[in-house]
Amino acid sequence: MMARWLGLILAVLSANVAAENTKPHFVAKPANKSALARSVVNSEPISMNSDVAKTKQGEKVYHYRSEDGNLVFSDYAPQQGHYQVLLFDCYACQSESNINWQSIPLFTSLYKQQIAAAAHTYQLEPALIRAVIHAESAFKPAAVSKTGAQGLMQLMPATAKELGVVDAFHPQENIAAGSRYLAQLLKRFDGDITLACAAYNAGASRVEQYNGVPPYSETRAYVERVQILLKRYRRG
Repeated sequence: MMARWLGLILAVLSANVAAENTKPHFVAKPANKSALARSVVNSEPISMNSDVAKTKQGEKVYHYRSEDGNLVFSDYAPQQGHYQVLLFDCYACQSESNINWQSIPLFTSLYKQQIAAAAHTYQLEPALIRAVIHAESAFKPAAVSKTGAQGLMQLMPATAKELGVVDAFHPQENIAAGSRYLAQLLKRFDGDITLACAAYNAGASRVEQYNGVPPYSETRAYVERVQILLKRYRRG
């Protein structure tokens, strides 16, 4: 399972080389086990033929520096210290996911203050913000996707910059910016939540190009699952 792993991470690391010079990686001790019976430790550039390239889409990989300064990629979080979560795909985007979205546990208490503030500022339902966060990152504030999207609401660096975000991994900043962007999309698509969510995933221009939800399995799965989560968070 490990030859596709590093290849998927290569794009993320390449896109964040500059950020690595300014954003510190905190020391962490590696976990003593993993589902693969080991972690992948790298002090050299990642090879497309190395073990990390084998990770399946949607699997979480924990990225941190070990005590000796090496980069570590593991499917278990370190026992202590700070790390980033590389998701490789948004949480709700796998069309073949076997997760039961009607019964998966909800996150009803996390970030209540931040979500309430963003909902008030941008006139959004708190349940919608919560559904999008759940679909994007499963409420993992350190999540990084294979395309470089960051944080709870998976902001792309360019979008985050346009929205004035200083630290996309800061929950309050990320939720405020993601909610602002979501509100802009709702306005652009006349309050249509389905189209706004499709645009959040695939881009507004794609939604306009297809005059509806784009025919991408990822986007269609994402929109369907956000709608399920929205209904559940409204009830919850």
